[in-house]
Formats: sequence, structure tokens, C-alpha cells
Amino acid sequence: MLASGVSSDMARDKQECAAQLVHLSPCIPFVGGDGKAPPPTCCVNLRKDVDKTRRCLCMLVRDRDEPGLGFKLNATLALALPSICHAPANVSNCPALLHLDPNSPEAQVFEQFADP
Repeated sequence: MLASGVSSDMARDKQECAAQLVHLSPCIPFVGGDGKAPPPTCCVNLRKDVDKTRRCLCMLVRDRDEPGLGFKLNATLALALPSICHAPANVSNCPALLHLDPNSPEAQVFEQFADP
């Protein structure tokens, strides 16, 4: 029963973020490691609705190794986007936003980006 609840939460999360991910598509070359800096449209879109965007960015990093993602994602570059784009998003809050156990390997990815 628990597994089906978790998978339905993930499906709902992905559905909620579908529009946000389209808006963040200009960021894909940068977070994939193919660009030296994110293009201006990436940063503008990231800052538009930073609360929703931050959650979706967290989800992308969490799901970065999922085969269905369709593109490669460098977690370090993706989590650096808010800082590079001057978007007020503390990515160290990702484990709480995604309801991850703070001691889980998934949560630890975000800890290295915690604000001092």
C-alpha cells in the first residue's frame, strides 16, 4: 500500500511541474553540461514563480537518473542555477519540499548546497 502511495505522489508531483519544466527548457543545455552559462531566458523563467520553480528544480535533481527524463542533468549545475540566476531559492530546503528523509542518500545531494 505504501509503495502505491509514494508512486502516486511522484506522478502528481510530475504532473504539477510539467508546465514549469517547459518554462525551464532553455536551461537544459547548461544543466546538462553543454553550456558555459545559462541563457538569459533560463534565468528569467527561473525567477518568474520561484516557489513553484524551486520545487520542480528539486524534483529534477531527485529524478536525474530516471531513464524517462530524456536528457542528462548535472546535479551540481542544476542546484547552482538559483544562485547564478539571482533567484531567491535555498535549495537546501529541497529534502523538506520533497518529503525526503533528511538522512537518505537523495537528501544528502542537496546538503552540500546548504546556505552557510
